[in-house]
Amino acid sequence: MTDRHVPFNLPYLAGRELEYMAECAHSSRISGDGPFTAKATAALSSVLGGARCFLTTSCTHALELAALMLRVGPDDEVILPAFTFVSTANAVALFGAKPVFVDIDPDTLNLDPAKVEAAITPRTKAIFLVHYAGVACDMDAFLALSERTGIPLVEDAAHAIGATWRGRPLGTLGRFATFSFHETKNIACGEGGALVVRDEADIQRAEILREKGTNRRAFYRGDVDKYTWVDVGSSWLMADLLAAFLLGQLEEIEAINAGRVARYHRYREALADLEDAGRIVLPTVPEYAGLN
Repeated sequence: MTDRHVPFNLPYLAGRELEYMAECAHSSRISGDGPFTAKATAALSSVLGGARCFLTTSCTHALELAALMLRVGPDDEVILPAFTFVSTANAVALFGAKPVFVDIDPDTLNLDPAKVEAAITPRTKAIFLVHYAGVACDMDAFLALSERTGIPLVEDAAHAIGATWRGRPLGTLGRFATFSFHETKNIACGEGGALVVRDEADIQRAEILREKGTNRRAFYRGDVDKYTWVDVGSSWLMADLLAAFLLGQLEEIEAINAGRVARYHRYREALADLEDAGRIVLPTVPEYAGLN
């Protein structure tokens, strides 16, 4: 009998990934924040309409960095979806805060805004949204809620690079956002992630926390005559070797995502009869959500 199955994921080469990795390997710089980190960061920023990005070792670490940026601590609560990967909750629990799990909309599998509002208390420090499977959350409702309450939004956009809400890139709407470049994602480098920072006031501290709590980047720019430890932080820099691979992927993001969307529509068409017969339920893609 033929073994017929659909692989969970198939990471593949889309362009010049191996060429760039070889170039990096033969250079004098393979650690973090090297030349390929700069190029991959610029490419990601271009995808996100010019947003300020910091490449990290993983989306998990980017979420932890976002929580640290918000100074999440033991007296705080953070709202997040009950249907998500463990990293979203770990980023909250790691700093002693209480994850408050809120149910999802069964149609989109994203957080239900009405249930989120009901879960807010005086201790609510942030709302972590997950754009599940690259389908945008109801950002009309969440942006209005954030403006009304002053509670910041963190977009867990691990699945969502290239996806949009009303034509705007996901990952550019909240105070912070995170992306994943794990091999299971459409844009990958094996292991990796990114933090996106919207507010100018947050950029300097994000730079420091990501670099072990030091002002090393300022030293490299010549802003200070020596670098030192100035804040808490950790070692969250993506290796330049991985950034080289990522650059090759980002250069082909339009082709990669177009192929994914085409395959989505083929699956949806093939499964339509089963949905009509009531045997399966397919996810709903709202009109405001542009797929990746």
